[in-house]
Amino acid sequence: MSATEAENARLFGALPAADEETSARLHARLVAAAEREGVLDVAYRTIATPVGELLLAGTGHGLVRVAFPQQGHDAVLESLSQTVSPRILRAPGRLDQVSRQLEEYFAGRRTVFDLPLDWRLATGFRRDVLAHLPAIPYGRTESYAQVATAAGNPKAVRAAGTACARNPLPVVVPCHRVVRSDGTAGGYAGGPDAKRALLALESAA
Repeated sequence: MSATEAENARLFGALPAADEETSARLHARLVAAAEREGVLDVAYRTIATPVGELLLAGTGHGLVRVAFPQQGHDAVLESLSQTVSPRILRAPGRLDQVSRQLEEYFAGRRTVFDLPLDWRLATGFRRDVLAHLPAIPYGRTESYAQVATAAGNPKAVRAAGTACARNPLPVVVPCHRVVRSDGTAGGYAGGPDAKRALLALESAA
């Protein structure tokens, strides 16, 4: 539980429990009011996928974060509240396009994502590495050395690996297509099984 959620629980824990329908209606009104008043800076939702429940977060500029379960959704939301804005709410409708494209991808009906992206969580060489990743064709892979070269610094192989490991937009920005020079998968934020599953999905197309 995040610090914000804990504080809310303390403040409202003594109130009578509302039924789910009432809670959903009140939450929808809260989201609508926040959007109307321009105070909803970060919207988030979760979606079920073959590689686990993904957390999606977006700003007015585009998708800013995708996180796997093992990264800790509460921790990711807490980080976003500190690095992007504390004005963050669960607002699934704001991320319908992202959700739809991910569902198409996992169903094998989409090979390229067409989404606005908010790159604020990646800077410098790391940003250069991530900008190259969508150019790796669906169903193909490149080595960390190839990616470092494409990003403008052939000697920065380790830094390229770090950029992939810290990619704030996995799956959509396909760091899973970057493998070791010997062809083995290498590390992945979602875990080795998730990386192998994504590569298998794309190779089956």
